[in-house]
Amino acid sequence: MATLPVSPLARTMPDLPALAGVRFGAAAAGIRYTGRTDLVMAEFAPGTTVAGVFTRSKCPGAPVDWCRAALPEGLARALVVNAGNANVFTGRAGFEATQANAADAARLVGCPASHVFLASTGVIGEILPYKKISTALPGLYATLSETGWADAAHGIMTTDTFPKAAVRETTIGDTPVRIQGIAKGSGMVAPDMATMLCFIATDAALPPSVLQPLLSAGTARSFNRTTVDSDTSTSDMVLLFATGQAGNAPVQSESDPALSAFAEALDSLLLELALLVVRDGEGATKLIRIQVTGAASDESAQRVSMAVANSPLVKTAIAGQDANWGRIVMAVGKSGEPANRDTLSIGIGGVWIARNGTVVAGYDETPVVAHMKGQEIDIDIDLGLANGAGTAWSCDLTHGYIDINGSYRS
Repeated sequence: MATLPVSPLARTMPDLPALAGVRFGAAAAGIRYTGRTDLVMAEFAPGTTVAGVFTRSKCPGAPVDWCRAALPEGLARALVVNAGNANVFTGRAGFEATQANAADAARLVGCPASHVFLASTGVIGEILPYKKISTALPGLYATLSETGWADAAHGIMTTDTFPKAAVRETTIGDTPVRIQGIAKGSGMVAPDMATMLCFIATDAALPPSVLQPLLSAGTARSFNRTTVDSDTSTSDMVLLFATGQAGNAPVQSESDPALSAFAEALDSLLLELALLVVRDGEGATKLIRIQVTGAASDESAQRVSMAVANSPLVKTAIAGQDANWGRIVMAVGKSGEPANRDTLSIGIGGVWIARNGTVVAGYDETPVVAHMKGQEIDIDIDLGLANGAGTAWSCDLTHGYIDINGSYRS
């Protein structure tokens, strides 16, 4: 695939300093493309704990199955990620590839294969040439570095146009800790657990029983509220590793008050990474926020917001800078959630266009048109029914999306 121009919504990758207990590296293994970094490995300190969330697709990739089976032990020593081939719908060959590559990494690190986590991204339905990974891993392992985060962020990209990373400094009790993560994703992005691939590490000491609920809750408030094209990937996962090197006092429950700052920082980091993916939506030129209030419940509000976020008519109107609020009304109505046209209100860019089922008297479209020309679009929807609220983030739908996906395998 040809190199794509960088998204106009891109953000500069932050500095990714060393994080105690983590070493990263990347290499070109020739899995699908030549001369392109496509294999990433991480090694974690002994005792590192892990949590994960995975796609709800009924046709998951072999690496997803592998990680689901490994997760109950709650321990991780290595991560191996390949780009270019998703190892999905590959039958027995896909299973054998995970077995072989987990064993390869385990021998290098000196751990059980069940402490190796695997992820793949790329084309579906093509047999993964796992022996190329086996051949490349020893040399890659020899280059792992505490400062290899940026290389890893580049190495997991497919149709991404920029690497994605985020960092947070926080505390657990009086102990300083850091959280930092990388993500990839651009198309086939619709939340059904998380979206795309995301790998986060912290130097905090936290047991799996605490990590898992923190990650699940944070994912629900971030990745699960974003969409690019309504298509849920077969390979989605978010993994969170805690190396324990910070030396904080033991924490036994996610509700421990000492964790409040950490949980807030983790939620913030997850949302930043999720929005970076939406900013890199294939062909995207605008980031869209849909805020729904007045719904029958929070869950209902979230479903309404996602119906608007996934509407091709809404997304194309925004791409064309057309303040066609009737399409928003349409998307609310098709959501299947409780709604009443006579209590419905629609706003764009902070300007209420319609109130209680009709256009606001004296409505002036001028500021709304100006807002539509920007890169970040705000849509507000008040259903006028109760107190439920929800938010979703999306991007516009341009011809660039067709160009990228029409030639994805070429």
